[in-house]
Amino acid sequence: MNTPLRIVFMGTPEFAVASLQQLVASEHEVVGVITAPDRPAGRGRKLRASAVKEYAVTQRIPVLQPTNLKEEAFLETLEALKADVQVVVAFRMLPKVVWAMPPKGTFNLHASLLPQYRGAAPINWAVINREKKSGVTTFFIDEKIDTGAIIASEEITLKEKETAGSLHDTLMEVGAHLVLRTVNRIATGTASATTQNPNQPLRSAPKLSAENTRIDWTQQGEQVEALIRGLSPYPSAWTELHNGEETLTMKLHSAQFEPSEVQATPGQIIADKKSLHIIVPNGVLQVEELQLPGKRKMKAGDLLNGFTFEKDAYVL
Repeated sequence: MNTPLRIVFMGTPEFAVASLQQLVASEHEVVGVITAPDRPAGRGRKLRASAVKEYAVTQRIPVLQPTNLKEEAFLETLEALKADVQVVVAFRMLPKVVWAMPPKGTFNLHASLLPQYRGAAPINWAVINREKKSGVTTFFIDEKIDTGAIIASEEITLKEKETAGSLHDTLMEVGAHLVLRTVNRIATGTASATTQNPNQPLRSAPKLSAENTRIDWTQQGEQVEALIRGLSPYPSAWTELHNGEETLTMKLHSAQFEPSEVQATPGQIIADKKSLHIIVPNGVLQVEELQLPGKRKMKAGDLLNGFTFEKDAYVL
């Protein structure tokens, strides 16, 4: 190992904490952490620190929480940390004045095998699109989003019933180890970067919205199930429940597709005292966990103990 590097780490959610922990436990020195400002959370709307800040404070690492990354005072403080390299995991887009500052560059950890799934929600879309493989990539940041030269990557195989939550946890750990290996390569001068190949069909990972998280009941059952898994536990797939004279937003957290020949209309609900099924074009979807407005997430059987679906109930 060459001389240990001085590192500034940038990240906000739990996903980033595992990488920061790896760096703190290494020979390198994390001289500062940049994270999002504290935000109101919970019923009391009290200010809450990010997961990265909470961990950094326990390690007595200086924390900066700028609202403007181009602010002169912030840039002066950042420069005074004299970082050799900056490491970014699940943070915001950086201006060039920030990512170009350290002499050994700034690299990002992305939760996909770049150039596939550039964008805000790579974990979710990998599951939604029923990919067999996913992974993590480290790359040097440039002017565009997720387009910089690739330093290293690691591939994993998705489980048969993978959810966004389970894939998140796997890639969080795999990514943390890749971050440390990347820093070690930079420290020893063995890090080579490869330009991303744009001349191939690319799948993107756009930000999740009310539109692309709504279930389309004309789709095949396999795809509906994959959408539900790809949005579980958050933000969750949703649909509009028409139950007699009531119209409610219903979130589906877990469901299993059962292929069969059906004569009913897609979206039709079939419920008894113990089970809840929804018709899809090529079978039925057995709902396992769901949530109605004002209620907690619960098993379908538990909901059916106190909630009645009308005979003509359907989702749209």
